[in-house]
Amino acid sequence: MQYPDSFIVGAGHAREQIGALHNRGHDPLLHQNRPGHQALRKGRVSLPNNAYLITATTLDRQRFFDDFNAGCSAARCFENLAILGDAKMLAWVLMPDHAHWLLQLGEKDKLAVVVNRLKSSSSRMTNRVLARCGSIWEPAYHDHALRAEEDLINIARYIIANSLRAGWVKRIGDYPFWNAIWV
Repeated sequence: MQYPDSFIVGAGHAREQIGALHNRGHDPLLHQNRPGHQALRKGRVSLPNNAYLITATTLDRQRFFDDFNAGCSAARCFENLAILGDAKMLAWVLMPDHAHWLLQLGEKDKLAVVVNRLKSSSSRMTNRVLARCGSIWEPAYHDHALRAEEDLINIARYIIANSLRAGWVKRIGDYPFWNAIWV
């Protein structure tokens, strides 16, 4: 992948506010009858103040975020407080065909609502850049509720090192689409 010389390492470009986006009645369970999606929801619990590791894949694993500007537009959504609601983004990485989010829920919003807002807002922003319409993300996602003894910082390190393990960069700092609150 080639990135412009002027790109900002980490998520500085994602801190830009993109305005208040709201949920327009999209149902996160709309595609509940697709094969495999039922299994992803089995046992899903949304606990207030709990941390979750989320993996969302792009539609048919298309590499939408090979496009630098599309990646920037999606990344801005991941730290937008209007989108997150009372949830807190602890760490994230955006890969060409998927994203990992380490989220801590607040008191109000359920996991499915927060994930739906992240996916729908990043789809809208990405579609504007790519001059396309339709879904960017698969309707389902994988979630892992973290236990109290699991080390959030090590999980964050693991997800942001995704580009390094994939062999795309030699240093994590050379990959533009990631952030963690501990950095």
